[in-house]
Amino acid sequence: MVMISVSRLYLATLLALAAANPLGRRTMSVHESRQVVPAGFAHAGTPSPSQEITLRIALTNTDIKGLEAKTYAVSDPANPLYGQHLTPNEVADYVKPTAETLSAVTEWLKENNLVAKSISPAGDLLQISLPISKANDLLSAQFTTFKHVASGKESIRTLSYSVPESLKEEIQFFHPTVAFVPPLNGKPGLTAINSKRELKERATVPASCASVANPACLIAEYNIPTTLANNSATNNLVVAGYIEQYANQADLQRFLTALRPELGNATFALQTLDGGINDQTLSNAGVEANLDVDMTVGLAAGVPVTFLSVGEDNNDDVDGFVDIVNFLLAEPDGVRPTVLTTSYGFNEADLPASLAINICNAYMQLGAVGTSVFFASGDGGVGGIQSTSCTAFVPTAPSGCPFVTSVGGTAGVPQSAAGLSGGGFSNYFPTPDFQAGDVASYLSSIGTQYSGLYNATGRGFPDIAATAENVEIAWDGSFWTVDGTSCATPISASIFALVNDRLIAAGKPVLGFLNPFLYSPAGRAAFNDITSGSNPGCNTEGFSATAGWDPVTGLGTPDFNKLLTAVGL
Repeated sequence: MVMISVSRLYLATLLALAAANPLGRRTMSVHESRQVVPAGFAHAGTPSPSQEITLRIALTNTDIKGLEAKTYAVSDPANPLYGQHLTPNEVADYVKPTAETLSAVTEWLKENNLVAKSISPAGDLLQISLPISKANDLLSAQFTTFKHVASGKESIRTLSYSVPESLKEEIQFFHPTVAFVPPLNGKPGLTAINSKRELKERATVPASCASVANPACLIAEYNIPTTLANNSATNNLVVAGYIEQYANQADLQRFLTALRPELGNATFALQTLDGGINDQTLSNAGVEANLDVDMTVGLAAGVPVTFLSVGEDNNDDVDGFVDIVNFLLAEPDGVRPTVLTTSYGFNEADLPASLAINICNAYMQLGAVGTSVFFASGDGGVGGIQSTSCTAFVPTAPSGCPFVTSVGGTAGVPQSAAGLSGGGFSNYFPTPDFQAGDVASYLSSIGTQYSGLYNATGRGFPDIAATAENVEIAWDGSFWTVDGTSCATPISASIFALVNDRLIAAGKPVLGFLNPFLYSPAGRAAFNDITSGSNPGCNTEGFSATAGWDPVTGLGTPDFNKLLTAVGL
């Protein structure tokens, strides 16, 4: 009887173990998690187990460090490889997963009757669609519906997920899972529409630039050439458009007729992605979109400008920021932009570090193939994308990525730092070598001021600055002035697109990833140092602009003529 009892107990134990760990089920390990629901989000119910969700799997790259080293090499004027940009295929060789990684992850998915499709040029990003019940089982997760309180937008997320222990080194992350990313603001980087003026009131000479910054002011301030670019087929400036911000052709013509009549009927091309459109109903014109095309078409005279409208049919959970890079990397030479300008962004903490790093690596790939990437630094001073209450300084993203050129703001005549200028230090990315001396010098100058409010070992931003207040645009049939680093960004992008035009005409390669050049002795000499003003936020006066680089205006404002000298023209 005792033997029978022990046997029954042993059998019961085996059955219990089998139920807890079915035959063939792998040992799972928590891959990413968060302890609480982030501020601004709330539980909104349990989704139906049969509801289908789409997940992306970022695979470990073959040699991302090797690509980083090569990207710096071809972007550093002191390196013999300077200007020898990589081809997309060469980039893909670094970024693609190893055959072993791809096979191991594919086999695991196959065990669960799942087949993934590749959605990136290098094959390092896979996508699967499956019912929520199966996603919960696959990842030992508990997907739940959450609502972003301010916008009312709902999304399905989990606070934790696991992957097989044997695949932890093969998988960077699943997404969207633990990322709670607030929607982009309707007018990102735009502080306010300050005034509505009739055309007869507009300023036409630089003397009035203290109150309104029109093309005449910007041309004089930054020595922007008024002659047409060569309109080279290999030079293309792309404006990234998001969240149903539409660039209006009629408003652009109104702007050019009044402020750059010599450009005639200059316009922009259109590309769309993720279901994006560009509605031409005047009342639907976007302030941000109009600002960006007014500045680029109106200042980068003769350089082909493309407005790339990214729709909401994306699964990257960052409003298409990942999709746009994969889209541009897949374009052929001569079509892929030499300059990409984006006036949108996030507070860095809104992105999990894994996602922020992945996005940064995507921009590194663009830089490696010869695209200069510009991002607005934010409009909340040291308080982030927009002014908010905070107890510690708020870095922005992707400005913290060392492979983008972050643009801060200036104002007035003579120019000083705009108080809205986003700036500070990343909590995710360390100080890169190209700015290590500048950051050390600045931090030494402020001593213990704000100690503990920022990461003293982080990547500093912005890199450069330009006018960000009282910038004149045409919108909804009239003329307005607007504020924000979203003004400074397309202005800066236009200047560098014109430099690329001169380089192409001289038979030289375009600039590509800019930062090593900007911080080089020749590069920094092409900027007008801004030494007054600060960027308040978080109940402080913020950082102060000073001689040399600072986390308010970076290296300063660009001078086109000096840039030509810096690139050897």
